[in-house]
Amino acid sequence: MNIGIFGGSFNPPHIGHVKASISAYEQCNLDLLIVIPAGTPPHKSLPLNTPEPELRLLMTKNAFETEENTSKHIKVSDIEIYSHERNYTIDTVLKIRNEYPYARLFLFVGTDMYNAIDTWKDSAELLKEVTVIELPRCVIPISSSELREMLVERKGRDFIADSNYALIIKNRLYNAKPDWDWLRQKAYSMLDPLRVPHVVACEKEAQRLAERWGVNPNDAREAAILHDITKKLDFYENLCIISKHGLSVEKLGKNEEKLLHSITGALVAQSEFGASDTVAEAIKWHTTGKAGMSTLEKIIYIADYIEETRILPGIDELRRLAYIDINVAMLMGLEMTVEDLVSRDIPPNIATIEAINDFKHIISMTSSERKTI
Repeated sequence: MNIGIFGGSFNPPHIGHVKASISAYEQCNLDLLIVIPAGTPPHKSLPLNTPEPELRLLMTKNAFETEENTSKHIKVSDIEIYSHERNYTIDTVLKIRNEYPYARLFLFVGTDMYNAIDTWKDSAELLKEVTVIELPRCVIPISSSELREMLVERKGRDFIADSNYALIIKNRLYNAKPDWDWLRQKAYSMLDPLRVPHVVACEKEAQRLAERWGVNPNDAREAAILHDITKKLDFYENLCIISKHGLSVEKLGKNEEKLLHSITGALVAQSEFGASDTVAEAIKWHTTGKAGMSTLEKIIYIADYIEETRILPGIDELRRLAYIDINVAMLMGLEMTVEDLVSRDIPPNIATIEAINDFKHIISMTSSERKTI
């Protein structure tokens, strides 16, 4: 057998790694290529924000063990990943040699490693066991370190398998932030198509409000994009999400089951999209409001109310106030909500009443007193 060995930190694995492996497989006429994510590399320390071994192994399998590649006998090995000691290549090669005593082994390395191979542990013995093949940098046009930097800037999605990108965003690995088009695509797919224009307009409004009131506009955009992701779920589907997260709800009043999507939307935003606590709280309170709202929470509540597709009595005045005094706008919006509910014989949520009282108190203060809260 001709067996290739392709090791690396794969932190994260990307299309450059995969293309290099396929090229190596085909050019060396391999029967098997073993891809080995390193546990503790001997030549460098893994970055502080490196994912746990289980996640890095899973990402490596997602990248390499596709249906196309497994048909070519490309397999990912956990021979090193769980080791807490330095993994020297000679030790790994000898383990593979023990399993395949009569195979011809090819070791694939990058240019930097290839040029320094004589400094490796037991290099003379290693070179008796394997044929070393250099993978030029042009085969892998991007490094994992460059990709990690891109992920923080909401870039780099095209270099990663879709399943791995979702995993990275879900767990916010490498401090990654979601690509806007990807996040919209995922969120919109969870909505009733008729609701998509509202969410599109809400994102635009939230960004404008965030810039007006000095809040991180990216947090506002994330919250706006995700705020209705569980809106189309029925009562029992929402309860299942709440139960899955170990939570429960009090006995619901008339029509209050419609408020569940705020709670479940916040939970799903965190569990599936890695949203921060700040963003999740803005989603959670976007329908009822509450006492002591943060500026971001106010922005999402107001953006949801006044976005350009809304046609409601008093909406033009509310839009005007939103950019003049957001607290006055909040009070007006909350009171409009209560008025509408009462007209339909629906008791308002207690959180809404508490929010109204809180904003009345804030507005009654002098401007200097407001700055302290």
